[in-house]
Amino acid sequence: MGMNPIVLVIIIFLISIVYVTLSTVRMILMMKGYRYRYLSAGLSIIEVIINILGLGLVLENISEIQNLISYAVGFGAGVIVGSMIEDKISLGYVTATVVSPENSDHLSKQLRERGYGVTDWETNGHEGPRRSLQILTPKKRELKLYQTIKELEPQAFVVANDSKTIHGGFWIRTVRGRTMSHR
Repeated sequence: MGMNPIVLVIIIFLISIVYVTLSTVRMILMMKGYRYRYLSAGLSIIEVIINILGLGLVLENISEIQNLISYAVGFGAGVIVGSMIEDKISLGYVTATVVSPENSDHLSKQLRERGYGVTDWETNGHEGPRRSLQILTPKKRELKLYQTIKELEPQAFVVANDSKTIHGGFWIRTVRGRTMSHR
């Protein structure tokens, strides 16, 4: 191939970034359920084509170590770009379980005043009675929820998980009606 070696390194690097970024986005869509399965399948077709092009360029010029390094560095950069895109699109919902060191409904009431749907109950911890809360929020508001909890109850223990299936309840009516406050 009669291409300038510097241009080839840049092309391989960019192809690798695009490939890994598409792969990350495809995985996110796939994990979020059936609504995105066709988009995910379409992305996988493009992803494979791009990957074969990039690998083909590397293998065609295998004696040039800078091409292999460029592909590998582009792969790493693609992971970073893909994770940044994941943070931006933030599809889905998160369920946070919060354990308050105090056995009072103070935190629950304050979170409800800010528009969060909260289910709470009395629990027992290592050091006695506690209050546990379960809160569902859009993934886009996940960090805001953590900041709010930290502000209201700095000693709270928080564990969060992605929620795939949601049906019924106060929270669904609230989200559909778009009444959650954005404080």
